[in-house]
Amino acid sequence: MKDLLTKITGAATDNFGAQYAEARAQQIAKTMLTLKEERVEAAKQGIENGVAIRVLVNGAWGFASVGSLDAAILEGAVSDACRMAKLAGTRLKIPIKLAPAKAVEAHVVVKPKKDPAEVSVEDKIKTALTINKTILGFDGQIKSCGIDYADLMINSFFVNSEGAGIEQDKLYVWARVTASAQSNGAFTFSREEIGSTKGYELFDEQAPEEIGRTVAKRAVEQISAKSPKGGKFPVVLGPNVVGVFVHEAFGHLAEADLALSGGLLASNMGKKIGSNLVTFYDDGTMEGSFGAFKYDDEGVASQKTLLIKDGVVTGLMHNRDTAHKFNTAPTGNARAEDFRVEPIIRMRCTYMAPRDRTLEELLEGVKSGYYFKSFRGGQASLDGTFQVGIQEGYEIKNGEIGAPVRNASISGNTLETLHKVDSVGKDFHLDRVVVGRGRQLLSVMVDRT
Repeated sequence: MKDLLTKITGAATDNFGAQYAEARAQQIAKTMLTLKEERVEAAKQGIENGVAIRVLVNGAWGFASVGSLDAAILEGAVSDACRMAKLAGTRLKIPIKLAPAKAVEAHVVVKPKKDPAEVSVEDKIKTALTINKTILGFDGQIKSCGIDYADLMINSFFVNSEGAGIEQDKLYVWARVTASAQSNGAFTFSREEIGSTKGYELFDEQAPEEIGRTVAKRAVEQISAKSPKGGKFPVVLGPNVVGVFVHEAFGHLAEADLALSGGLLASNMGKKIGSNLVTFYDDGTMEGSFGAFKYDDEGVASQKTLLIKDGVVTGLMHNRDTAHKFNTAPTGNARAEDFRVEPIIRMRCTYMAPRDRTLEELLEGVKSGYYFKSFRGGQASLDGTFQVGIQEGYEIKNGEIGAPVRNASISGNTLETLHKVDSVGKDFHLDRVVVGRGRQLLSVMVDRT
């Protein structure tokens, strides 16, 4: 495979005048299940093969993707990519240049304790059914439940015209569980996502029955919950909500391409935008997390990147293009969902650094406010405005967690909110959330209380 890809990148530079070329070949073995209540609605297994080719000609990118490993087809794809790059170059005002990166030769192997490829589809369905049966049997007010499950083993080869040659395995095991409950005209919905890059032992670490009870309990408890009051209140955010806030309200702003597109961080580098308690990282080295990998899709080694330290913006997430524009080093954040799409700057595990408070200490200073434990969804704009929906929340009265509330949300401006952070907890929790940017679904986050 390496010889074939080297030949392809060589053709781009030797025959078509490319300043740079890369080829990324993948074999993706996947299993996907969908269950509703105790019915299996879909069960799919398959293997996909394909190659992504990206070239830099006359300062512009050209990209082609093919679902084939045939040499003749790949040669045609190289020609197409270079032709598109030349056309794009005629309209480009500022030529693209790449920051230097070490040309790595490496082989990264995944060794799970429990390989999902060795677990039968029947056993995977049995695990999913156990979760659903637990939900349905939890309470008579439960009306529906479902689970989507997927595991992927990705074997990839990366070669570029600078001499890099990386073979890398990636393994993902993921499930999203949902439940709804209804009583006396009140309808509630609960969702939980779990995932790991370790292996199928995910369901040993989090037992199916435990997962089912967590989702069902949340749905049932929210039936009797009341709506929160509107206005400004002190809030304590649980790990799940902190992760979404960090990801949506700040993380996208710290992706360097979006910063260059008008995001507020480009003009705030080195400036204080939050309280002294605010320190954020984006980390691709956390073992077992969905954002963990050895090398990104430009062949750059993953790393731990400091974004804010004690409230001061210190860095952004970069690919080789934006790193050159900012006169810095790439951070290993160039990621592609699969061979069909180009790598773009994406978060890995984005989190708030721990401090020293327990949950009880976070609560004790709040006379009247809210504790938001689990999120429903979130979004943000380049100007820093954000909104995060809450699926599980509670009142705080005189430092104690009180009655549940439902249909709550928090919103505001990122910079204003970060300045108001007055306590940070010490509990650390790894969570998996699927979010998208453009056509790609990749992101992961690590959460803090």
